[in-house]
Amino acid sequence: MTILITGAKGQLGNELCRILGEGVSERGELPLFYERSRIVAVDVDELDITTSDAVDSFFALHKPNLVFNCAAMTNVDGCEGNEDAAYLVNAVGPKNLAVACERHGARLMHISTDYVFDGLGTRPYVETDEPAPNTAYGRSKLAGERFVLASCRNSCICRTAWLYGYIGNNFVKTLLRLAREKGSLTVVDDQVGNPTSAVDLAWQLALLAASQETGIFHCTCNGEAVSWNAFAKRIMEKAGLAVEVKACTTAQFPRPAKRPAYSALENRHLRETIGDSMRDWKEALDSFLVNYLEQERRQ
Repeated sequence: MTILITGAKGQLGNELCRILGEGVSERGELPLFYERSRIVAVDVDELDITTSDAVDSFFALHKPNLVFNCAAMTNVDGCEGNEDAAYLVNAVGPKNLAVACERHGARLMHISTDYVFDGLGTRPYVETDEPAPNTAYGRSKLAGERFVLASCRNSCICRTAWLYGYIGNNFVKTLLRLAREKGSLTVVDDQVGNPTSAVDLAWQLALLAASQETGIFHCTCNGEAVSWNAFAKRIMEKAGLAVEVKACTTAQFPRPAKRPAYSALENRHLRETIGDSMRDWKEALDSFLVNYLEQERRQ
C-alpha cells in the first residue's frame, strides 16, 4: 500500500509520517493494515494541490491507495486578509485531491476545523450540527469539506481544534518561550475549546483510516472544554514554571478574524463507530510536556 501525506512538514503531517513510518505511536502499535506500506510525504514545494494537473500527474506516478490531506492555509488572520488564497488552498486543493482519489480508487482522510461553526454555542458541537462559519478561514475549510464529500465516496472529514505537536509553532511551545522570556503571561479567558495533541490525533486518524467508515468525524482530545487561560495555567504548572497567568478578554486584543467564543467539539461519531481513542486533554498535555521538555534538555 502506498500512503500519500500532504502538508508533511506541519505538526500533524510530521507526526503521521513518524508513526506510519515506524509502525508505532506513543499510544501503541499501529494496525496490521499498515504493514509494508510505502510513505510518500510531500509539502507544497513538492506537490501543489491547488493545481489539478499537478495532482493528476502525481497520482499517475505514485498511485497512492490512501491519502492524508494535512495541507492547509491555517493562518486565520492571513486568511481574513486574502480569502481568495485561503479558498484556493483550503477548498480547491482538497477538491483536486478528492477527484483524483475517486478516479484512482484511493481513500481520503481530510483534516478540517472547529472554525466551520460560528462559535456561539453553549454545548459541544456534534457532527450533525449545521456549520455556520463567520471567518474566511472557516468558510474556505467548509467549502473544502463539501467538495471532498461530493467528489470522493471513500472519504472522511476529520475536524479538530487547538492542535499542538512537537514541531512547528503552536500555543504550548509559544507559551513556554514567552514564560521564560517575560516571567508573566496574559491570556484570554473568554474563548473555550478542546486542546488537542497531534500525537492523539495522528493515532486516531490512523485507526479511522484503517476502518471502512466514511463521513464527518470530530477528533479532539476529550475532557471538559477549557479556556485558553486555563490551558495556559496547566502548561505552566506541569512545566514547573512559577509564572503568573493573567486573564484578559478577546475585546482587549482585537484581531482581523473573529475568534469563536465557544467551539468545543464532541467526538460522537467516533464513539458510535470505531470507538473514541482520544485521551483527556490534561493527560495528553502532561504526556506531551514530559517528552517535549526532555527533548529540550537533550538539545
